[in-house]
Amino acid sequence: MVKDIQEQVSVQSEQASLIEAYKKVRHFSEAICEPLVTEDYVIQSMPDVSPTKWHLAHTTWFFETFLLAPNMPDYTSPHPQYAYLFNSYYNSIGQRHCRPKRGLISRPTVEETYAYRKYVDHHVIIMLEEASEQKLAALKPVVTLGLQHEQQHQELMVTDIKHVLSCNPLHPAYIAERPADPGQLPPLEWLRYAEGIYWIGFDGEGFSYDNESPRHREFLHPFELASRLITNGEYQRFIEDGGYQNPLLWLSDGWRTVQEQEWEAPLYWEKQDGRWLMMTLSGLREVKPDEPVCHVSYYEAEAYARWAQARLATEAEWEVASRGVPMRGNFVDYGLYHPAPLITAPPQGQPAQMYGDVWEWTQSAYLPYPGYHPAPGAIGEYNGKFMCNQFVLRGGSCATSEAHIRPTYRNFFPPDARWQFTGIRLAREV
Repeated sequence: MVKDIQEQVSVQSEQASLIEAYKKVRHFSEAICEPLVTEDYVIQSMPDVSPTKWHLAHTTWFFETFLLAPNMPDYTSPHPQYAYLFNSYYNSIGQRHCRPKRGLISRPTVEETYAYRKYVDHHVIIMLEEASEQKLAALKPVVTLGLQHEQQHQELMVTDIKHVLSCNPLHPAYIAERPADPGQLPPLEWLRYAEGIYWIGFDGEGFSYDNESPRHREFLHPFELASRLITNGEYQRFIEDGGYQNPLLWLSDGWRTVQEQEWEAPLYWEKQDGRWLMMTLSGLREVKPDEPVCHVSYYEAEAYARWAQARLATEAEWEVASRGVPMRGNFVDYGLYHPAPLITAPPQGQPAQMYGDVWEWTQSAYLPYPGYHPAPGAIGEYNGKFMCNQFVLRGGSCATSEAHIRPTYRNFFPPDARWQFTGIRLAREV
């Protein structure tokens, strides 16, 4: 009998923990929206940007489709067409609305979208509260994946909101600026890593995406990694030295993109009366030289590295260098919503700013690890189908949740993407 009571208590504790995690993540999505007005929710400023309202509905659709529908036989969606409107790229689930036209969906309204979230949350919590031990064990991986998926969309909500507001000539602020701590930027130093065979990839407890596995060995030549991120001031010298006008610094496709898009500086930078200004989530302000440069594409990061007589790290080099580095940094949890300057030197031999602030471009193409197989069914469309024409980024940004990041986390974007908080850390041969 004592054993039965202990098992019952264990199940109740697991239920409470899972429900609390669900509520916390779902609440944070809505907390991100608190500074917005209704008109902000519906704008799609470019095809890669989704309206905030769509993010709120899509993450809800995910739980409805992959959790409620297969596991609650009497569940009925509040609107059957939501499956068409809010599916993103799951082809095996069914037809979906055209991505570049998400901003044309005026209905459901913002109010109806929040009602949809409330409706799905109500049913998810009931299902978890009533689940047996065996059922809970089956539901937990799906709930966990859904929460990780929502955290990804929370980051996209922040970056998409910034792009939307940047298109407004009034330069509206999402939040009031919080001044960063003053300090003196430490000099950039080079940290050396030995040649050898290293294990790469996830191998531990807790959640990871399928693209972080299988764990495998890679041989690395000796290399050096910069002790910190490249700053606005350092990148400005690249601009002033004619970096955007010198074709010898650019990959062929990068140079074509620079010419076609007429790039002259990172996204959100503009020059007024001889001064560089930048759009932030706190409005338009002067570029601060000690902040990490952000909103640069892979093409720009690679060109800067070439100009600096260095290169970008491979993702395996980045992962090796991150070992032993505490997973602390400027994440979205701290409410800055902008990369912060480094004010103190890291411990001897340890790189600074490995986590948070900006996603760091690597020179690694986004490809499967040896032995990788996508998960069966629609869930298998989550990562594997994108392993083409993308580059890997590591470390998280100021828009990433701290609980979402891992040393083995592989983010990926096409080489011309700039609207994410993406930045530069240099590497070089020994």
